[in-house]
Amino acid sequence: MQAYERLLKYAEINTMSDEDKAASTPSTVCQHELAKLLEQEMRELGLEGVYRDEHGYVYGKLPASPGYESSPTIGLIAHIDTAPDFSGENVKPRIVENYQGGDIELGQGRTVTVEKFPDLTEHIGQDIVVTDGSTLLGADDKAGIAEILTACERLIKEGLPHCAVSVCFCPDEEIGHGAELLDLRHFGADFAYTLDGGAVEELSYETFNACSAVWEIQGVNVHPGSAKDIMVNANLVAMEINSLLPPEEIPGKTEGYQGFFHLTDMKGSCEKAELKYIIRDHDAGKFQARQELMARIEKRMNEKYGRGSVKLSITQQYKNMAEVLRNRKDIVLRAERALKKQGLTPDVRPIRGGTDGSQLSFRGLPCPNLGTGGYGFHGPYEHISTADMDTMVEVVLNLLGEK
Repeated sequence: MQAYERLLKYAEINTMSDEDKAASTPSTVCQHELAKLLEQEMRELGLEGVYRDEHGYVYGKLPASPGYESSPTIGLIAHIDTAPDFSGENVKPRIVENYQGGDIELGQGRTVTVEKFPDLTEHIGQDIVVTDGSTLLGADDKAGIAEILTACERLIKEGLPHCAVSVCFCPDEEIGHGAELLDLRHFGADFAYTLDGGAVEELSYETFNACSAVWEIQGVNVHPGSAKDIMVNANLVAMEINSLLPPEEIPGKTEGYQGFFHLTDMKGSCEKAELKYIIRDHDAGKFQARQELMARIEKRMNEKYGRGSVKLSITQQYKNMAEVLRNRKDIVLRAERALKKQGLTPDVRPIRGGTDGSQLSFRGLPCPNLGTGGYGFHGPYEHISTADMDTMVEVVLNLLGEK
């Protein structure tokens, strides 16, 4: 089976995670459905020690082939859940066969344009998997799962030489909890790679430092006709808080190593309001400064509107895994060689986000990130070339076949 065929099958299963239910793992029961399917498929392929735990983590192993017994055990990791940013229910993937260039009409009034997605020009003549415009596709990260299992199938059926391999598929990566309960002892890898990135050339060992910030705003609501010097409109206080953040430091105006404040949710009335942000920066000092700025705004608002009017809660999510991987360049170089063997020029770049590798690296399992071939993640414009998925299968085989 080719990798894209697996993706089409996995994409139809809703696995959206839910940040509001992060106290339990997985955060959504639906993730178990795909976990069960993967467990069954791994057993049928012939992986050993296949195991699915109560939290939706699915494990499997392949012993080293003859002559590779002294090679390191390499882990391969991808995540089961899809982002809660956009609907993952009733996904209807379709294939644009032999793409000949130009924009791709999806439906629902949505179009994947060459202007916004110039990668399309690199995939002329290829088959491209897209959505129907009403949901995300889920290639983030079901493409990674599909590529890993297709590589495992090739190793088994074709008898290709390889090191020992440990596989794990995790829940809840999209809400920052995907690696918390991964059993490292059971996993048994010396180091690992996540397949959770974009273009096939991508190789990343740097992530953001990340936290979330929630503002709870308590207003004073009285009849507007007699509100002078009494009413405090929580909605207006919320707007004032956002106005005190640097307007240029948002995702839509930053790139590369530039950090940001991202307002993800807002709701409210005159009586109460709530703002939710994520805060990101690659530099640890700048990351701390962003949190301190929010703390100063909280102090200023409470001084202006009265003690207890505003409450800020910051929750740490993950740290920049470069702190660990700068000292393990051997692992990064191995991935570079695997890419070059496939005729690719490694594009070593920081991730403007995070992966399970962030937590895992700090837990003692160094874990850079590789691409999957996907673009436009977390929304209806998500798309991926079937040829790029095949390329990533070959990259994984190169990675595992090096002594």
